[in-house]
Amino acid sequence: MIDQKQLENVESFKYLGSVLTNDGRCNCEIKCRIAMAKAAFNKKRALFTSTLDVELRKKLVKCYVWSIALYGAETWTLRAVDQKNLETFETWCWRRMEKISWTDHVRKEEVLLKVKEQRNILHEIRKRKTNWIGHILRRNCLLQRVIEGKIKGGIEVTGRRGRRRRMLVDDLRERTGYSHLKEEALDRTMWTARFGRGFGPVVRQTTK
Repeated sequence: MIDQKQLENVESFKYLGSVLTNDGRCNCEIKCRIAMAKAAFNKKRALFTSTLDVELRKKLVKCYVWSIALYGAETWTLRAVDQKNLETFETWCWRRMEKISWTDHVRKEEVLLKVKEQRNILHEIRKRKTNWIGHILRRNCLLQRVIEGKIKGGIEVTGRRGRRRRMLVDDLRERTGYSHLKEEALDRTMWTARFGRGFGPVVRQTTK
């Protein structure tokens, strides 16, 4: 209650352009961002599918469309289904740019080869997340304590089965312990050397 007014409990709401849900997941936000990015692509379809050089058109797509899709991606905790949706969106962009219809039965790997691209969208998210988390870990602030789980509150879940929910820093923690992670964040040069160039594009093995 604020100023004698009872606040309404809602399942989701938009704050600073991002959709926040009561379960703390980001799948709704990702779906909304992808839908907005596709609408932006279709609005400028004539430009993206024009006779301009393919390298220039790729830069335009990443600048104009990807920037909409990846707004706020620094704070996303990606599950396998979220990663699949993002990679599907990435391929969708290149298919539309090259006017490749689904009925043409062109495989994703062939589309990437045609535009001379690898799967880069997840790499871009990791790079953004690394830069942002590194900045947070170098400061003794409230947000750092929230990321570390030192703030009271959260979603109370009882009787949950299976593995624990993936946390924000898990992408980086897999390579090293959290204490070492904080030490490396204090040294910008070491941080960039370990996570800047080290987080390369995603390359998948194709199976027939």
